[in-house]
Amino acid sequence: MSTLTERTEVASGYRAGRTLPLRVELIRQLKRRRTLVMFGILAVLPFVLVAAFAIGGEPDGGGNRITLMDTATASGANFAAVNLFVSAGFLLVIPVALFCGDTVASEAGWSSLRYLLAAPVPRARLLWSKLVVGLGLSLAAMILLPVVALAVGTAAYGWGPLQIPTGGSIGTGTAAQRLVVIVAFIFVSQLVTAGLAFWLSTKTDAALGAVGGAVGLTIVGNVLDAVTALGDWRHFLPAHWQFAWADAVQPTPEWSGMIQGAAISITYALVLFALAFRGFARKDIVS
Repeated sequence: MSTLTERTEVASGYRAGRTLPLRVELIRQLKRRRTLVMFGILAVLPFVLVAAFAIGGEPDGGGNRITLMDTATASGANFAAVNLFVSAGFLLVIPVALFCGDTVASEAGWSSLRYLLAAPVPRARLLWSKLVVGLGLSLAAMILLPVVALAVGTAAYGWGPLQIPTGGSIGTGTAAQRLVVIVAFIFVSQLVTAGLAFWLSTKTDAALGAVGGAVGLTIVGNVLDAVTALGDWRHFLPAHWQFAWADAVQPTPEWSGMIQGAAISITYALVLFALAFRGFARKDIVS
C-alpha cells in the first residue's frame, strides 16, 4: 500500500526544484502593468527634478545648514546622489512593498494560488521563487533611478567629480564606487519593508492590504525614530539608520553607521521571512 501511495504522489520525471522556474516567474511579473508603471515613475523622476531646477533656479537649502541638495547641479554624480537622497525615505519604499507584498496575495486574490500548488509546486518553492523575483525587481528599481539620474544629470550639468557639501570633492571613479555602495546599503535597509510586505502577503488575499500595511508600518517606524524621547531605543529601529549612507559621501567614508544599520535590517528581515515561510507552510489554502 505504501509503495502504491508513493507512486501516485510522485510522477515519473517530477522534480520539485524544477517547478515554477525563476525565469517564468520573472517574465510573469515583468509583464504586469504595476511593474511597468513603477519603473516608469522612477525613470521619470530625474527629468522632473531637472525641470524643477530649471524653473526654480539653483537649489538652496536655506538657513545655515548645508545639505547634499545644495550641490545637486554641480555634476551628474551629485545629481544622482540627490535623487537617491530625496527618494530613499519614501519613494523607494513603494516598489519594495509593491513587488514583495503583491506577489503572493495577488495569486490568492485571483484564486490561482491553489492551482499553482496543485501543479504541484511545493509551498517553499513557490515562496522562494516569488521572494527572489520580488527582491530582484526591487533591486532593479533602485539601480534604475541612479543610472537614469546619472545620465540625465551628466547631460544637464556635465560630467565631473562628486562635490561634497562641506567642501572638497571625490573623483569620478571613486564617486561611481560610492554610488554603488549607497545603492547596496539602501537595498539592504529596505529588506525590513520587503520582509513585512512578504509576510503580510502570505497572510491576506488582499494585495493592497499587504502593500499598504508594509508601507504604513514603515512610516510608523520613521515616526518613532523622530521621537527623541526614546533615546538609545531608536538605535534598534531600522529607520534610524536609513540615511547612514550619507557617511559614504565624504573624502574619508565612515562605515560604522552603515554596518550597524545593515545588521539591524538583515536581522529583522530574516525573522520576517522565516515567519512568512513557517506560516504559509501550515496555511489552509482555499483561494
